[in-house]
Amino acid sequence: MSYELQALIGTLELLTVAAAEVPAARVVPLAQGLALIPVTSAVLASLQGDDAVAKAGGGTGFGWHSDGFELRLAAWSKAGPIACVEAEYSGGSGTQRAAVWEDGRVALGPLTGGGNEWGPEGNPISRALRWLGADVTAGRVDEFDAVGLAAHRSTGDWAEA
Repeated sequence: MSYELQALIGTLELLTVAAAEVPAARVVPLAQGLALIPVTSAVLASLQGDDAVAKAGGGTGFGWHSDGFELRLAAWSKAGPIACVEAEYSGGSGTQRAAVWEDGRVALGPLTGGGNEWGPEGNPISRALRWLGADVTAGRVDEFDAVGLAAHRSTGDWAEA
């Protein structure tokens, strides 16, 4: 079974304000006061901005967005931390990447990992979620599970949720 996700995650309040600037953005509530914006092609096109703008300085290595995108995340993060996450799995193997912007700069990451073998700090997305205040609740495997990121299997499914 496959899983793919490209999303922005932050508090419901922060992402509601951010989404007001991006007509194609849809805010989907998660558990623990968090929410996500699925980064669909329409959202990505709105966020790319002008690549001629000065570099954001993050150098996060996400292959699917531009420096203009990172500048927008830096600006939003002045109101609170915001994570950019991606995951791609098929047949039990794959990768995750996560970075968190806070106070206008990359504060965590970029973090990259593959497979299911994570260090003691956990997988990249769970580490980013922890930075945003998520914690493991009773009966949950990790922060990824605790906030409900397993509810849908693709970015498109999240956008339709």
